[in-house]
Amino acid sequence: MATGRTHRPATRSRGIPEATVARLPLYLRALTALSERSVPTVSSEELAAAAGVNSAKLRKDFSYLGSYGTRGVGYDVEYLVYQISRELGLTQDWPIVMVGIGNLGAALANYGGFASRGFRVAALIDADPSMVGKPVAGIAVQFIDDLERIIEENGVSIGVIATPAGAAQQVCDRLVAAGVTSILNFAPTVLTVPDGVDVRKVDLSIELQILAFHEQRKAGEEAGAEPVQPVEPVQGAGAPQNAGAAEDAAPAVSRGTAPVGGRKGPDGDVPAVMPA
Repeated sequence: MATGRTHRPATRSRGIPEATVARLPLYLRALTALSERSVPTVSSEELAAAAGVNSAKLRKDFSYLGSYGTRGVGYDVEYLVYQISRELGLTQDWPIVMVGIGNLGAALANYGGFASRGFRVAALIDADPSMVGKPVAGIAVQFIDDLERIIEENGVSIGVIATPAGAAQQVCDRLVAAGVTSILNFAPTVLTVPDGVDVRKVDLSIELQILAFHEQRKAGEEAGAEPVQPVEPVQGAGAPQNAGAAEDAAPAVSRGTAPVGGRKGPDGDVPAVMPA
């Protein structure tokens, strides 16, 4: 089994904080919507509201990109779309492999947002021989025995795991050994990976449990009961791994085992860990 230690550097190689990187897809989603409506410029206040952040934080984030806007005019929408896309690496094609084509895997394969966001599903892979050759989203499912060959032939560096929990670590180890260095994990388990491998975890049940907590608290307050004190954030519950971190802490992108909760995306059935 691959082993490694969890760490989360404060900054990326170009000096952009992880918290800023985590917000770039939110800005890109809002900017793309403006571009589709042929809006030429946008103020920091308008864009911040559309992205769900405050304008001061947005301006600070954009300063890391070298974009400061024009006083009285705002930001050029098309240029920002290009600039953020380039920073996120979306100006190139990213082939991905998806392992585990059950109900969740099939739903992910049918998600229409991959191609428009710079990701190409190079292969769908499953361990069930009866699935092999069946088309899902227009792609024939391939057998798990061919995983390494598929990764090498397609130059894949990003893998998606949608297997049952019991199979996820073994699949992860094979992906890493074959050269995959970034993994999106939908399996309800924490993966152990070596240094240099990034893992993002999406756990829908955790997100629902957090919503249930807030619903319970609201119900208690409406009934006049003593307000429930917020619980300390826990690893894997959509909070930063260092639970006492400041508001500006990034959602955990782990080089190790730290999971991060997903959120429902604008396209409906895929959490918004995908670039917008």
